[in-house]
Amino acid sequence: MEDCSTTFTVPAAERAGDPAPAAAESEDKELSCPICMQIMKDVFLTSCGHSFCYMCIVTHLHNKSDCPCCAQFLTPSQLFPNFLLNKLLKKTSTHQLSKLASPVEQFRHSLEQGCQVSVKELDSLVSLVTEKKRKLEQEEAERNMQILLDFLHCLRKQKVNELNEVQSDLQYIKEDLNSVERHRIELYQARERCSVKLKILSSDPLGIRSRTSSRPMDRNISGPVPNSYNIRGITSTNFQYTKDEGKAQVNNIPRTQSKEAAPSEPTSQHMSQSGLAVMRKKRVHAQFNELQEFYLQKRRQLINQIEKQGNRDNTIIRREGYSSGLADFQSVLSTFTRFSRLRVIAELRHGDLFHSPNIVSSIEFDRDDELFATAGVSRRIKVFDFSSVVNEPTDVHCPVVEMTTRSKLSCLSWNKFTKNHIASSDYEGIVTVWDAGTQQSIMEYEEHEKRAWSVDFSPTEPSMLVSGSDDCKVKIWCTKQEGSVLNIDMKTNICCVKYNPESSKFVAVGSADHHIHYYDLRNPCHPVSVFSGHNKAVSYVKFLSSNELASASTDSTLRLWDVKDNLLVRTFKGHTNEKNFVGLTVNNDFLACGSETNEVSVYHKAITKPVTWHKFGSPDVEDVEEDAGSYFISAVCWKVGSPTILAANSRGTIKVLALTA
Repeated sequence: MEDCSTTFTVPAAERAGDPAPAAAESEDKELSCPICMQIMKDVFLTSCGHSFCYMCIVTHLHNKSDCPCCAQFLTPSQLFPNFLLNKLLKKTSTHQLSKLASPVEQFRHSLEQGCQVSVKELDSLVSLVTEKKRKLEQEEAERNMQILLDFLHCLRKQKVNELNEVQSDLQYIKEDLNSVERHRIELYQARERCSVKLKILSSDPLGIRSRTSSRPMDRNISGPVPNSYNIRGITSTNFQYTKDEGKAQVNNIPRTQSKEAAPSEPTSQHMSQSGLAVMRKKRVHAQFNELQEFYLQKRRQLINQIEKQGNRDNTIIRREGYSSGLADFQSVLSTFTRFSRLRVIAELRHGDLFHSPNIVSSIEFDRDDELFATAGVSRRIKVFDFSSVVNEPTDVHCPVVEMTTRSKLSCLSWNKFTKNHIASSDYEGIVTVWDAGTQQSIMEYEEHEKRAWSVDFSPTEPSMLVSGSDDCKVKIWCTKQEGSVLNIDMKTNICCVKYNPESSKFVAVGSADHHIHYYDLRNPCHPVSVFSGHNKAVSYVKFLSSNELASASTDSTLRLWDVKDNLLVRTFKGHTNEKNFVGLTVNNDFLACGSETNEVSVYHKAITKPVTWHKFGSPDVEDVEEDAGSYFISAVCWKVGSPTILAANSRGTIKVLALTA
């Protein structure tokens, strides 16, 4: 009985020095089919005495009529079943399976085969199995406990780090609260001093004049004379103001009446300012999470900068009584809350009486922001006077200049030095420089082999411009030469190009490979940086500053990049752009773009969601059969240093919009 148990718990192959594995391997080779080199199945014997798998030898005889081992002539009729070898192979197969089975399977197989086991032996086995089970359960519980312990340690470490970060944030906030409170008290005290001075200066001017006139006019005494002149000047100004408003003159009103009547206007002014303050607070709460993240980011950057320097240089930490991080955030907060909507100032149609409205693919202000030019599929460059469009309320505004082109236009760029010069790129790949004064082309460059999507004049070199095309080439041009001066082959379609605003040596290129390539034109073989993050083609690139680059893509996002450190600063979402060029423009802290929902969206560079937006109106009555949902914003342009935006859509409607409170 013990021998039986031992046989099934200790495999023969595990005994030291046991030659069984080698013998089994030799046996397997002897029982292998010479054709498939596997253990033979359904063995057949040939007339020459060799054994094969039936299917192997039959397949062989379909092609040849000889024995694979001895090459003797052989036909299918000379094959015979090998019953003895088949029986031996079955036993061998069963033995091999038993050797490969686990001890538990072997023991179970022995019991199923009727192996005799006493009750005492079964009790011993049951006790052994129970103890083994208890041990395995204990080990499993210990492993689970260790996993839980590791998780709790990691969680505690993470929360401690978060707590330290929150404590640091609270310390920043406490310091900033104290700074702001001190500054607020200073402002309040300054306002009180101004109020006292105004009360003194606005008191009865006749009494003052009588007192001052009774004094001798001594030119050597400088104090009273300027004071009296200042009082007269302020008094006369106040008098003129009240006269213009239709009120009684100051010198005809008793002092008590003037004091009672005066507060009416300041009260209404105070109410309007109070309402404005409430609106600005609401805007802060609406974007509180975004503003909180930006504030903490600025403050942490400052602390990291200080820690890297290893000192506390007050010229870095403080600015106007605040930390520089707080001052930056206050600037963002005041700028962000200043505007809440886009107001329509003027509207015009790009089409004319004899042509249907057309898509405006580009709209740009000139050097002085006095003129703006439009271009698109109408094959015309139209130049409008901005002041006339805004100040003359008419449905149809005639351009001051109109130039006809051979092909549909994709982009415009005014020269930053020569007021009348403007460059265009078109669907045939031609880059043209125009003189808007003479309405004639100055230069035409026809080196691009496919549609040119973008062109840009250098902001620092009057004669230099860059263009990008579907022929995968970026070309640098000089208006003093007839051909390109530099060619960059990028191996991918070019959608947009833009010079760095402070250097003509650096160019940003947006392409269909989802990347922005930033080139130093002194070494154009490889880009200085590649900005990766967009999921689709990059349709526009614009510089907010020499170190801040904005990009737009058909993945419905805008992105802000740090050019110096090659970092993604922020991703803006809230508009729809999946297939069309909808425009991108920047102005100081703001970005604006179009949408395929026929809306203009405005973003602040510190906030990822739109600050405000404006939806273009529905089609006219005669166009109701058209699909209004097919219209989209096709071009946008800021008026530099102004809250004014030009926006055009695919229907040819151009609007002048202004950011307002």
